[in-house]
Amino acid sequence: MTTETQISGTTALELEEILTSAAAAAAALGSYLPAERALLLEAAANALDNAASELIPVAQRESRLAEGRLSGELKRTTFQLRLFAEVLRDGGYLDVRIDHADQAWPMGAPRPDLRRWMEPLGPVVVFAASNFPFAFSVAGGDTASALAGGNPVVLKVHSGHPELSTRTARILSAALRDAGAPEGTFAVVYGTQAGADALRDPRIKAGAFTGSIPGGRALFDIASARPEPIPFFGELGSNNPVFVTSAAAAERGSDIASDFVASFTMGSGQFCTKPGTLVVPKGSDIVEALRGTALPGPSPLLNPRIQAGYVEVLQTLNANPGIQVLAQGTDPLADPPSPTLLLTTAAAMLSDPRALQAECFGPSAVVVEYDDESQLDALAESFEGQLTATIHGTDECEVASLLRILARKAGRVLWNEWPTGVSVTYAQQHGGPYPATTASGSTSVGTAAINRFLRPVAYQGFPDHLLPVALQESNPLSVARMVDGKR
Repeated sequence: MTTETQISGTTALELEEILTSAAAAAAALGSYLPAERALLLEAAANALDNAASELIPVAQRESRLAEGRLSGELKRTTFQLRLFAEVLRDGGYLDVRIDHADQAWPMGAPRPDLRRWMEPLGPVVVFAASNFPFAFSVAGGDTASALAGGNPVVLKVHSGHPELSTRTARILSAALRDAGAPEGTFAVVYGTQAGADALRDPRIKAGAFTGSIPGGRALFDIASARPEPIPFFGELGSNNPVFVTSAAAAERGSDIASDFVASFTMGSGQFCTKPGTLVVPKGSDIVEALRGTALPGPSPLLNPRIQAGYVEVLQTLNANPGIQVLAQGTDPLADPPSPTLLLTTAAAMLSDPRALQAECFGPSAVVVEYDDESQLDALAESFEGQLTATIHGTDECEVASLLRILARKAGRVLWNEWPTGVSVTYAQQHGGPYPATTASGSTSVGTAAINRFLRPVAYQGFPDHLLPVALQESNPLSVARMVDGKR
């Protein structure tokens, strides 16, 4: 495709060629040994690292993000590719379970020989995000985890960084090809229509998305309404409330206030884990500390669409009779906007939670004053599903009930820390009940993300030579296995 074609949108003919190649690649890529796929991921990581001097200036121009932020994000991107390579070599993700035939099985009938493991779903369509042009885009976590699982990827480019996406895709495709990946293992498509058409195509077996609630819900509905519905892993929106106990406010209120400002303005408030609501005791020093704080200066948002959306939501919040301005920069609606802190009461929040808890993607947040800690449980219950929820307390605080509620509401619950920043590691959970995500049992960050693009298959009664290698009795892969109920 030419650059002009890429920016204007992938044609139906081009999309058909891409999907045909992806479907043809699925069987070959899925048959690679995990260690062979690990080499593909490491080759991709090396190529992207080597291209940093080419990619980062383009990312700066298209995203308006700083060089240091983008450099760190590219390192995160290549780190997660290499981390998935480690996961593949370990083999534990295959969840191999072997039950040998047992004539004396106590169920009352003999047990057959059963061998279960995880297999690739097939081609996956990934919708790139705008706020992380490396880590949640072309070679980001969804692409890395889908490829690690043995699935070809068709990536829908985000309109916010098309040139960066084109260059990254070229480097990634070449690295995979040179490392021996089948033709069709990775491709990109451009334009909303091409992305939706790909998601509808029966050759696509799963979808992954990071973005807005309306956009993600529309794609989720497409995936669910297909004649053959497919799993759709969408990260949509989150308010990430923070609850401060009276004891914590008395002990370190000024620190909580300053750390909160740093967190909600990080990256101009364009993190999906930005704390959008801070719940504090009435009469504490926190509100006054925030009222007198020096907020950071204006900082540009990623693109005009995000700027317009931010202004619209902030104006709606400002117009709510239960809201007042607590602290604000000189020009909160300008481009770039200065940060805004709004103030409300627990009673107002409980009377109109949907309006006052609306995600405002940018440098703003709402502070809620409660009269008594007995209100915290009700406030926590008023929130929809979240990526994160946070408690600031002390060891003497009675927060067991609040914690139980927040664990139902969020995928990650924090104690005396801040949610911005999502470590790429083994125990990470970046997901939560709807509308935080469309699949609360999954994560889009961390090694468990590979599980989204796998499905269990059990083989019964087969001779050893016909079984997948990891299920064979000799098991040359040496993966961890459960045999007859024992590890």
